[in-house]
Amino acid sequence: MDNEKSNFRQYKVLDKVNKPADMKSLSSEELHILCDEVRHFIIESVKKTGGHLAPSLGTIELIVAMHYVFDTPQDKIIWDVGHQAYAHKVLTGRKDKMNTIRQYGGISGFLKIHESEYDAFGAGHASTSISAAIGFVAARNLKKESNRVVAIIGDGSFTGGLALEGMNNVCNIDGQFLTILNDNEMSISPNVGAISKYLTKILRNPKYIYYKNRVWNFLENLPRGSRFFRKLIAKLIVPIKKLLSSKLFFEEFNLRYYGPINGHDLNKLIMTFENIKNLNYPVLLHIRTKKGKGLPIAEKDPTKYHGISPITSGKAKDVKEENNLQFLEAFGKITIELAEKYKETVLITAAMKDGTGLVEYADKFPDRYYDVGIAEGHAVTFAAGLAAGGARPVAAIYSTFLQRAYDNVFHDIALQHLPVVFALDRAGVVGADGPTHHGAYDLSFLNTIPEIIIAAPRNGNEMRDMFFTAFSQKDKPFAIRYPKDSCVEFDENRKHKILEIGAWEILKKGKNVAIISNGVMTNNALDSLKFLEKDNIKPTVIHAKFIKPFDEEMFLQVAKEHKLIITVEENTIMGGMGMTLTEYLNKSKLKSKIYCLALPDEYIPQGKRKFLLEKLGLSPEGIANFIRENS
Repeated sequence: MDNEKSNFRQYKVLDKVNKPADMKSLSSEELHILCDEVRHFIIESVKKTGGHLAPSLGTIELIVAMHYVFDTPQDKIIWDVGHQAYAHKVLTGRKDKMNTIRQYGGISGFLKIHESEYDAFGAGHASTSISAAIGFVAARNLKKESNRVVAIIGDGSFTGGLALEGMNNVCNIDGQFLTILNDNEMSISPNVGAISKYLTKILRNPKYIYYKNRVWNFLENLPRGSRFFRKLIAKLIVPIKKLLSSKLFFEEFNLRYYGPINGHDLNKLIMTFENIKNLNYPVLLHIRTKKGKGLPIAEKDPTKYHGISPITSGKAKDVKEENNLQFLEAFGKITIELAEKYKETVLITAAMKDGTGLVEYADKFPDRYYDVGIAEGHAVTFAAGLAAGGARPVAAIYSTFLQRAYDNVFHDIALQHLPVVFALDRAGVVGADGPTHHGAYDLSFLNTIPEIIIAAPRNGNEMRDMFFTAFSQKDKPFAIRYPKDSCVEFDENRKHKILEIGAWEILKKGKNVAIISNGVMTNNALDSLKFLEKDNIKPTVIHAKFIKPFDEEMFLQVAKEHKLIITVEENTIMGGMGMTLTEYLNKSKLKSKIYCLALPDEYIPQGKRKFLLEKLGLSPEGIANFIRENS
């Protein structure tokens, strides 16, 4: 810790700033120096730890100005997608902990309500800030308090439907409320859709904004006795508004619009915040920032530098923990095979083209690829419409993000027997992104949906077979889950096989003890055998490649032939495969014992994937220990 603190002595101003209050006495020159020092510190810090680099570099002036003008933590700052907020962490008492960010036992890479009093609301998923901030405003008004509330939305979050739902509710609140739209034209990938195009139109047609702001300033300076003139001039604005910007809709949501302004002009930001911070009505401030600002390579390629692993060779790499071919990369190759065989194939993603491995597919089949922005619910129902219309959609959505669209899966797809295929990336433990991103629940919440097919491959070759099997049937949704990990093996020249839906596979024949596992946990189950040899325990290993429906015949046969059954899965123990099989075994009245090894019923912390699996007992040695303890 002392060494870490001593590192700040190289920074003239940052060394003196340990909380936002320390900034209040800084001169304009010192504030500009602080921005430069925070930017340099974040670059050097993330080089060592890895993390979200480009988005945080784009918000430094915004954060410095915000904490300089507003009185945090009394004033509440509600962030969207907290990976923009590294500078916020640096300036709110956590600069000496940045060397632990996204590591086990360290500070979170996102906003975390229990980590700091300055983190008013957790921000791991996107598009939540406006809705949450309105809640803070309503609570403030209910308690007759006077603190300010600010929502910061951007980095693609404005494309999410929840953001518009929140805006729709602004008309129901009174008093101060500031929304900052941080417009950087990016999610992880470039922004898409009408909202992104609309914001660009505002930038290209500043006349209305200029004259509207001039008129409002004039009206607000008129004496109180001039209400007649105010009303008259306000009415005159309407046709001008329609003439110059007929699509400007923010003010229809009861949000007084200001901007756009340069989000890297610190003086302009401070002046603007000072002018609008005490306005007694909802305001939206539109700022323009550059993702990766101050680091030329990140400015040039903000997608690549959105999240990076530690730099050890002078060159950043995309975040991934293994050098082997990843499941997402194998998925990208498989989608091209599907599209070449089935001309009705359509791929859908929610602002995650790079994150789901679809860059090559999108380039090759642009007319059969849709990025719908950060709008998972829409993505799922859009897929339902595609399927009902005769197309064969594949929705590539992270496991943890599909949680946001459960009702759409149930009501719009499964209930209507539509053959939508779900590619559930990041299933299981994902690593440094932590509890907001661990895909620990998809088996459980999908398992509750009647007739859905759920499968988990143990390697890339089997994943190919599962996707082609999904396309071979036409009346059920089909979910294929896979982790953020190596796909173990993938032969690009291998032909696909059509699997028997529901059928399991015995990989190793043993006696007395049976391990039933799915996905890559089956590989760990096989590897656990070498740790059991000295104990003369020789389990049968069954790959339950289908979780729903499952192989009832094989399961009953295994239960008859083995005294002990161990289920292994990288999913929460609540409602997963193990509980399903336990329930079925109880109904069968067979006397075999069954124990479930799975993720615990608690939130999993951040940390490297391999390390977390070891801590959770899901490594090969951990599985062997569990079997010994229960034999």
